[in-house]
Amino acid sequence: VQLQAFGGGLVQAGESLRLSCIATNVHFAIEAMGWHRQAPGKQRELVANISSDGTTNYAESVKDRFTISRDNAKNTVYLQMNSLKPEDTAVYYCSARDLIATMMDKDYWGRGTQVTVSS
Repeated sequence: VQLQAFGGGLVQAGESLRLSCIATNVHFAIEAMGWHRQAPGKQRELVANISSDGTTNYAESVKDRFTISRDNAKNTVYLQMNSLKPEDTAVYYCSARDLIATMMDKDYWGRGTQVTVSS
C-alpha cells in the first residue's frame, strides 16, 4: 500500500485547510486510516483516526476544530482543519492499515505534507 497526502500549505491563524490522502496498490480492504503530525523537536502524535465503519477518534487539542472522514470506494481519507492555530504547524502524515498490516501490528505511512499556520 502506498499513501500520498495532498493539501498542506501556509495559512493564517483562524483559516482552514483540507488534507487528502489516497491509498494505492491496495490488495486488501483498508481498515483504519488516520492522520498524525510531527512538529519540529516534538514526537509524532495522533491527530485523528477513522475505522472502516466510520468510528472516529480525535486528539483533545483538535476536537471541535478538525473533522476526519473517508471515502472507502476511493481509499481516501480527508482531514478538514478549521480555526487553525500556530500550534497546529507540523508535518502531517496519513496512515492506514489493511488486514496484513493489522496482522503485523504496523501501519503504512505516507510521506507527509507541511502545514504552517502563521499568527
